[in-house]
Amino acid sequence: MRVGLVCPYTWEVPGGVQQHVGDLAETLMELGHEVSVLTPCDSDAELPAHIVPAGRAVPVPYNGSVARLAFGFRVAARVRRWIREGEFDVLHVHEPAAPSLSLLACWVADGPIVATFHTSNPRSRAMSVSAAALRTALEKISGRIAVSDSARKTLVEHLGGDAVLIPNGVAVQRFEKAEPLDGWPGPGGAIGFVGRLDEPRKGLGVLLEAFTTLGRQREGLRLLVAGPGDADEALSRLPADLRDRVEMLGRVDDEDKIRAYHSVDLFCAPNLGGESFGIVLTEAMSAGAAILASDIPAFRQVLRGGEAGHLFAAGDPAALAGGAAELLDSPSRRRSLSASARAAVRGYDWRTVAEDVLRVYETVLAGAATGPVTAGRREEA
Repeated sequence: MRVGLVCPYTWEVPGGVQQHVGDLAETLMELGHEVSVLTPCDSDAELPAHIVPAGRAVPVPYNGSVARLAFGFRVAARVRRWIREGEFDVLHVHEPAAPSLSLLACWVADGPIVATFHTSNPRSRAMSVSAAALRTALEKISGRIAVSDSARKTLVEHLGGDAVLIPNGVAVQRFEKAEPLDGWPGPGGAIGFVGRLDEPRKGLGVLLEAFTTLGRQREGLRLLVAGPGDADEALSRLPADLRDRVEMLGRVDDEDKIRAYHSVDLFCAPNLGGESFGIVLTEAMSAGAAILASDIPAFRQVLRGGEAGHLFAAGDPAALAGGAAELLDSPSRRRSLSASARAAVRGYDWRTVAEDVLRVYETVLAGAATGPVTAGRREEA
């Protein structure tokens, strides 16, 4: 079938939704379907043929982070043109409640529409206030998917309706094997972190505070940090004598990110909340890393309540330090967690997840009263 995927966030800045849309598109194409992805992006960027730029995005505070979104009349015209020219059998929008392309696509399109909800934010005042305004768009959606129980709960409480639960996917084979980065992990042990440095909810501050304690206790222990943000500002939160034990990789490509997962004795996800799933966890699990993660609902679910990773109290540096010390001192415990993680992540492999998504498409198409997706009756100015 011909599938149109809409990503609301700019393609140039890595993020969980962008990764989800990109991997879903690739998997659907591998399964023989035709796919086009519409996303905010600079039109001069080098992109694969199936990625269609809808223009530059602007930064907007959203869900405890800064999302880069695209909106307005010119963007709406591009959305309309893409839908009209695509002749899609099904339109699959992501995060339609965000003020960006997915919401515009819902307003513009008629026909079979599926939506995936990623956001986990039970206290979202903005979503509650905007629910009435969103209703005309959301009523067009024929099939709803939530990536986690928390994302489904956010949808139900703020926007109404329900959704089938289909988790984020991960390309397991892509992460299974890789050579460690040069010089890692080293004899003194190493802890890894992947995420944006400038988003407090990712929890790097908690990890750095815990590392201050651990570094004093363990000579040679190092910290490997990958992700965009101000490295100097992050390092300034550590005592001067520990800063040379932290390597800031900055924004990395997929190859180096995979190598980073294989370069540490322990992978830490200290997120404070606002996560609906935990893509970094499934990537680390695919790599066979021993995982130490905050005990937030999304992570607890992915890690099977602690079976596939050690959980600690979110936001508690002492609990993080204690859990890290326990795992660093027990290679057998790390091996056990690694084996459990590899087994658990198989259920999130993209081939399995994409087949579940396709079943939603087929259900929506079976109940559709019209043919392919159209751009409504209004003509573009």
